[in-house]
Amino acid sequence: MLMSKTESYGKLKEHFNSMNNVHLRELFADDVNRFERFSVIWEQFLFDYSKNLVTNETLRLLLGLAHESNLSEKIEAQFKGEKINNTENRAVLHTALRNRGNEEVYFEGKDIMPGIRKVLEQMEQFTQDVHNGKFCSYTNIRFTDVVNIGIGGSDLGPKMVCNALKKYSSGKVNIHFVSNVDATDIEETLRKLNPETTLFIIASKTFTTWETLTNANTAKAWFLKSGASTADIAKHFVALSTNHKACNQFGIPSENMFEFWDWVGGRYSLWSAIGLPISLYVGFENFEKLLAGAYKMDSHFRNTPFERNIPVLMAVIGIWYMNFWGFDSHAVIPYDQYLERFSEFLQQLDMESNGKRVSRDGKMLDYSTGPVIWGTIGTNSQHSFFQLLHQGTGTIPADFIAFAQSLNPTDEHHNILMSNFFAQTEAMMMGKNADEVKLELSSGNMTESEIEKLLSHKLFPGNKPTNTLLIDKLTPETLGMLIAMYEHKVFVQGVIWDVNSYDQWGVELGKQLAKSIYPELNHKIKIKSHDGSTNGLINYYNSIR
Repeated sequence: MLMSKTESYGKLKEHFNSMNNVHLRELFADDVNRFERFSVIWEQFLFDYSKNLVTNETLRLLLGLAHESNLSEKIEAQFKGEKINNTENRAVLHTALRNRGNEEVYFEGKDIMPGIRKVLEQMEQFTQDVHNGKFCSYTNIRFTDVVNIGIGGSDLGPKMVCNALKKYSSGKVNIHFVSNVDATDIEETLRKLNPETTLFIIASKTFTTWETLTNANTAKAWFLKSGASTADIAKHFVALSTNHKACNQFGIPSENMFEFWDWVGGRYSLWSAIGLPISLYVGFENFEKLLAGAYKMDSHFRNTPFERNIPVLMAVIGIWYMNFWGFDSHAVIPYDQYLERFSEFLQQLDMESNGKRVSRDGKMLDYSTGPVIWGTIGTNSQHSFFQLLHQGTGTIPADFIAFAQSLNPTDEHHNILMSNFFAQTEAMMMGKNADEVKLELSSGNMTESEIEKLLSHKLFPGNKPTNTLLIDKLTPETLGMLIAMYEHKVFVQGVIWDVNSYDQWGVELGKQLAKSIYPELNHKIKIKSHDGSTNGLINYYNSIR
């Protein structure tokens, strides 16, 4: 059912009218226990959503919307392997990949857990063999560097996790990621490496992805140019794929292939064999801890009442802002250098999942979906886009993420970082009114006319909503929890918006057109097969090559 046809939607529109002029300052002044009532402590997480424009009534209505969307049933449908990806007739079972319990998971009448465990065992053995030198170069030298060649989910997830878990590196290999078909990416990576000690992972389910195969062939040519033979490719290239024939033709034997399945979507695939570079970088034991953390969040999401369910609360609050307040942008700001790629990862997770304009049954939606997700690490971001957050003409809700314990406790660095972390959400909520600005300026011996001239520039409206996630420490386990939390938030919003969060047809059109344009480049004749602009651009490009 379209969200706009539910009873809760109409009630929320009415409720919004009563909330439209409420200020967060007032909500805190009226309720001394607001923090306690609007926060959740779970495992190593404190989720504070008290600095949001919500009341008990708001949450009652938002959770009513979730219930009207049959969210509980749809959560179970996903975990039980029903084909909820209806446009591709596929199940969505990335949760099974991190199933740390003893329960069986069935897909089309067959328990898929034995197959999952088999691939995990293969990953564990391969990781050990690379680390101890049993799987080594064609000259019997231990590998020092691993290059993962993929794109989209085969790149963003593993790259983000490896960056986040640098402190947990096994120290056995250096890790590199190549995704862009721009030759600069592969060339600048290879420039630093020794072919004799470099292992390549080619990550492509079909082994036909244009960008990935282009980079893989460049890597293979570089390797062969160094003096290696075609037979040596089998020692230096492995594949994360299901296409045995194409891998064999490339030179990768089937025993060096790692399987994953149709029910693993690309942006949810880091838990699968796509996570092999993570295992090689931080060790298989830490990869398992990553899975274990995600499994804990899965259990929380599946079994916790909505009123205390962190992903559900995040999701419905996001819908409140998107569909009733008209806030169509959302910032994610981790206060930890190790999470510098986290917001980039979330962009694909969220916008590729819910950037849809039709419902699951193909009806045009009459409400917005899929906020623009963006952000970067604090405190760097405070000196770039925070001006817009604090004093811009729009309102951009934000998630603030930090860890109470630093992995690099050096002097006062962490306390300075955390003082900024706490201050920013307070500043966004409280702002600074005219009386406070005047008091501040008058203490600096400014005249009344000087104060009046500067007053409007120094005003902060406040009332900018934020979620705060304060986590004990960044570990493989808590990172797994954090990623899974956002996955489930995206799923809940997709359910309420009645969109298929697991297809991505919008990615295809540009790819199709690119393949038709590719043969036209380097032509000496005028191209006339496109619109006037595209023809002009191609012809100008060809003329200056």
